[in-house]
Amino acid sequence: MTTIDVTRSAQLAEVAAEAATAVGDMLRGAFRSRPEVDYKRDRHDPVTVHDKAAEARIRDIVLAAEPDSRIVGEEGGAVGEGRVEWHVDPIDGTANFAHGLPFFCTSIGAVVDGRVVAGAIYDPLRDDLFTATPTGAWHNGRPLASVGAASEQQSLLLTSYPSAREIRAAPERAVRRQTDLIIEYQTLRRIGSAALSLAHVATGWADAALGIGVSSWDVAAGSLLVTAAGGHYLGLRPNDVETDRAAWRERGYFATVGTLDPAGSTAIEAFADTHRPVSLI
Repeated sequence: MTTIDVTRSAQLAEVAAEAATAVGDMLRGAFRSRPEVDYKRDRHDPVTVHDKAAEARIRDIVLAAEPDSRIVGEEGGAVGEGRVEWHVDPIDGTANFAHGLPFFCTSIGAVVDGRVVAGAIYDPLRDDLFTATPTGAWHNGRPLASVGAASEQQSLLLTSYPSAREIRAAPERAVRRQTDLIIEYQTLRRIGSAALSLAHVATGWADAALGIGVSSWDVAAGSLLVTAAGGHYLGLRPNDVETDRAAWRERGYFATVGTLDPAGSTAIEAFADTHRPVSLI
């Protein structure tokens, strides 16, 4: 059970916001510079020196403000020990960043006792700061309400499914699922940043977001942002896995605006043979 009050959540959200915005100048300056790219798992999983530098800067700011912390970063792994666990993606959408496509962000989620209690997502190119605590969500300081379409036929879905790995593993299944999504939703976009996609669902700029193969740093802040704004967030858990882990720790997710009920959706049905939905609460 999480034992943290409203004031403390707000303090952690301020730290997350400070750290996320602190790397904005660095990322804006490096954007469209065609940085040298290295690769992690394969050529579809790039990393740049700017990812690593931004994460180091975020780590320094967070640990200075909250010494009783553990940082779980995409690039640097786990650093430190403490009650507050910070899940950090310095550049979510590295491929977009490296190529000069303006859709990427910095995402920082604060976790206490297994629950996300504060988060910040920052789009440095648009200077859009999204913050959340369990009591509310904000865009540049203004309260958010996740309101949009009421049906799939009216909805804009953001998803990077299927990835190259998913197509190689089960090509017919991947094509079938993608076809179902394209047909049922009004518009589908492969946009390349889970965190920023979730922020767009929280604001109502997109109606739904779907991902498979994500990590905690991709969705920790965004899962809270969506639900605190009144939207829906479901983890997608493999059917052959029995666990009590939190929904935001699942490798798959489906999120919708508050006006779009995810129950019985095409996205949930398309993955029912391999995944089941898990509520965030």
